[in-house]
Amino acid sequence: MKHLLKLSDLTEAEILDLLDLADRLKDENKRGISHPYLAGKSLGMIFQKSSTRTRVSFEVGMYQLGGQALFLSPRDLQIGRGEPIEDTARVLSRYLDGIMIRTFAQSEVEDLARFGSIPIINGLTDYAHPCQVLADLMTIRERKGDLRGRKLTFVGDGNNMANSLIAGCIKVGMKVAIACPKGYEPDAELMRWASENGEFLCTEDVLLAARDADAVYTDVWASMGQEDEAAERRRAFSGYQVNAEVMAQAKPDAMVLHCLPAHRGEEITAEVLEAHADEIFEEAENRLHAQKAVMVRLMA
Repeated sequence: MKHLLKLSDLTEAEILDLLDLADRLKDENKRGISHPYLAGKSLGMIFQKSSTRTRVSFEVGMYQLGGQALFLSPRDLQIGRGEPIEDTARVLSRYLDGIMIRTFAQSEVEDLARFGSIPIINGLTDYAHPCQVLADLMTIRERKGDLRGRKLTFVGDGNNMANSLIAGCIKVGMKVAIACPKGYEPDAELMRWASENGEFLCTEDVLLAARDADAVYTDVWASMGQEDEAAERRRAFSGYQVNAEVMAQAKPDAMVLHCLPAHRGEEITAEVLEAHADEIFEEAENRLHAQKAVMVRLMA
């Protein structure tokens, strides 16, 4: 594993190794045991998109690992004035030990890896959100034990979250069901791969998708960069809310997960979110531990 660009690049063994390491780092963190595996190392964090969890968790994670993180916005870099990504990659590779980038196009992440000579971590693109799904898998495993054979249902837009959940869950032997309106499906090639390599369903029927789920997942209806589509998306997704009726189809002990921020009353009811708040905010915390595991494996 040289980079973390998307979860479909990783093997099951690599994903489980990251989860095992994340569990250990979390345990050491809770017990106050320091683990300065990245002492003296620097991570550059390029943010083309704003963030709460990604910025804080990576910055704190690097501090806890003994290194330092540099926040780099387009205003701080020549990339914001038109410098090609290949030149930025070559230059930053001579200063840094790793780069995390949160941006729009997946091609920017791939180009950083192609032209740079240091590890690249995808902090989010419009296509994939691998760090979030590592935290999700970590949380499910903490609560449910083994991942293999468990069913995850995703309700909502077939966006970067849906793409990464499909890749990560199928890789570790989970079943995946996606419920979304027509025209909002996940990546077609990824869905074909999932159907050929695991138990996968994409349907417009939310209740069918939620049947016997071990974990029910949702995300906002309009992601960053889609603000002008918000009204149209509210109409399209009006029947795609995680609520009591949907949860009644899942297993009685089913988890609810959300990558946050959450819009109560839209993609999830306030009642369901609050009933599962412990799981959702543990999931948010696990971003820190999962990303530390990624940085250790790539940069130590």
